[in-house]
Amino acid sequence: MIRSISTAAILLVAACAPVPKAQPIVVAPPPPPLRANGLERVIGQDARGLVALFGRADQDVWEANARKLQFGSAICIMDTYLYPSAKGKEPLVTYVDARQRDGKPIDRASCVAALTRRAEAR
Repeated sequence: MIRSISTAAILLVAACAPVPKAQPIVVAPPPPPLRANGLERVIGQDARGLVALFGRADQDVWEANARKLQFGSAICIMDTYLYPSAKGKEPLVTYVDARQRDGKPIDRASCVAALTRRAEAR
């Protein structure tokens, strides 16, 4: 009986304790979509179009039916990824990645502009 009285007393005291408020769940916003602004001259190009725009590629890597052409300048390095667009058609650029020479991020459109100037200087 003493046990049930102490249990009742503990429950009574616990009922008087403040109830913690529920913390709202904070969800980070999704990253902004990759925009193609300034990449109109690159996205959708085939390898010949890229070479005409930037000059000879520094790297040309094939992996199955995908192709990566890499172009570099004193300012940046750009990787262009070409994938087949339709059966029997030549691969076209669907994605572009760019970085500064030291690996730091750079705006992809700025890199396109720098590489275009590199090709014009040749």
